[in-house]
Amino acid sequence: MKVIDLTFTIKEHWRLKVKLHPLRTFKDYHFLLQSFHINLHGFTHVDAPIHFLPDGITMEKVPLDRFMGKASIVDLSNLSENDEVTSDELDKKGQHVRSDDIVLLRTDWPLKCDYMSRDFWAKSPYTSSSACEWLVQRRVKAVGYDYPPDYVLRQKLFNPEYKDKPEESTTHNIFFKEGIFVIEYLHNLHQIGDKHFEFMALPLPIEGAGGSPVRAIAIQE
Repeated sequence: MKVIDLTFTIKEHWRLKVKLHPLRTFKDYHFLLQSFHINLHGFTHVDAPIHFLPDGITMEKVPLDRFMGKASIVDLSNLSENDEVTSDELDKKGQHVRSDDIVLLRTDWPLKCDYMSRDFWAKSPYTSSSACEWLVQRRVKAVGYDYPPDYVLRQKLFNPEYKDKPEESTTHNIFFKEGIFVIEYLHNLHQIGDKHFEFMALPLPIEGAGGSPVRAIAIQE
């Protein structure tokens, strides 16, 4: 069995504020005790329906089986900066996707652009509505990405006066209404050698939360 870690290391980031605070240290105690502050929608994470749907359920109520099980990967590593993931691309490269799969869309963007840079967010590939509908039609369980999936994110990050509309968050707008969950900011997808494998990305049961960091892994026999 081979386990592949698909999770970004959580560390200080210009966009994603992280604070690891010492409560006690070895200078004054025989244990190291710490508290931790993090953006629940930064780094490798999953979203609960309440993140986008006002009447959606919160993280602690989401069944764990939504984020684990049989999976498939679609190799879109030919895509480059500002390229669109389309239904045509998925038609060409995703015919092995099965109903109830957790589908990982691999662009290798983290290999092409540093996750710590502004360009990672400003110039990434993005997901079209046609690609989302393609996945909906195949009745997949969840979709994971190694790139920021919605084009509008760069507008919101780099133009503070930009007023976005719900439908511009393409993946969220389409998938959540269909009961499809999302796993965002994966990496190391190039290390997955098989089209089909097992996947797991378990969230913390944070009461009332709209998301949670996860440790995402692929398991190959």
